[in-house]
Amino acid sequence: MPPRISYTPLIILTVVVIIGAGVGSAFLYLHARPSNPSPPRLVKIGDNVTVHYIGIYGSGPEAGRVFDTSVYAVGSNNAAWPKSIEYHARGSLPSNFTPLAVHVGSNTPQAGYSLGNLSFIQVVTGFWEGLVGLLPNQTHTIIVPPSQGYGATNPACVATRPLTQYLPVLQSMPGKTFNTRYPGALAASGAEFSDPHYGWSVLVLSANSSYVTIENLAQVGDTASPAGWTVTVTAVSSTANGTGQITLQNELAPSQAGLVVGKDFLGTGPCSSQASGKFIVTAVDPVHGTYTEDFNQEVVGKTLIFMVTVVDVFPAVAAA
Repeated sequence: MPPRISYTPLIILTVVVIIGAGVGSAFLYLHARPSNPSPPRLVKIGDNVTVHYIGIYGSGPEAGRVFDTSVYAVGSNNAAWPKSIEYHARGSLPSNFTPLAVHVGSNTPQAGYSLGNLSFIQVVTGFWEGLVGLLPNQTHTIIVPPSQGYGATNPACVATRPLTQYLPVLQSMPGKTFNTRYPGALAASGAEFSDPHYGWSVLVLSANSSYVTIENLAQVGDTASPAGWTVTVTAVSSTANGTGQITLQNELAPSQAGLVVGKDFLGTGPCSSQASGKFIVTAVDPVHGTYTEDFNQEVVGKTLIFMVTVVDVFPAVAAA
């Protein structure tokens, strides 16, 4: 666990923010909350609580950014509270921001842990453990390491790619591959169409029942955004036998690390299927000419900082 840093000024601000946010969402919460919370008491294991929170990344390229919050004044103010690339937006209405109903314990709530219109859910270990011993209206900062949060980064789901990449000018492929790569295109000699990812013209040089040969008619200066950021054609070479290569430069800067969501448009990335073809660019290294694609869920492998204020405490419900 990283050393604890002083978040006192931020905590003081959060108290003010939470009080202001509570006014906007009070009606909805008061309507849904159980009518008989217990008198103020310390949170204990087995209790059910409602809690306002601000979730901030404490490590990684998005450190300091909010990834989720129940506080309207935080969710609606991106200038003072910058958001992560996959921030959980709740909409623009104050009524969308209500306290989270949490079961304080390691087990998923059993039947009978729903009180009023609230269903108390299980949260990561570090979050509920940090609530133990708190009083209602008490604000506290909880630091959750990956081991008590969403686990360590799976290195098998991380890939390092070159910033400079190369594609052949001429390509031969089976007809089935052609149809998959260029849906709707005519596999006939002389046919011309636009590449669905890069936008340049593609010419069919020859086609038979087995193979199709195409020529990529890219030109220097062409740009496209197949994965979610700009790539530029910086060179097109050819050889005496008609082959050659297209040089592509990924226009990524170190300052964009953690701020770019990529699309695995070729479906060749690690863990691409389980991540629905989505990854985050977590590093850009111009010195070594590489960038990093991380297909892990955004919260995985991160230290998480939760600024929490307990609203109500409901004693544990005895199992039937």
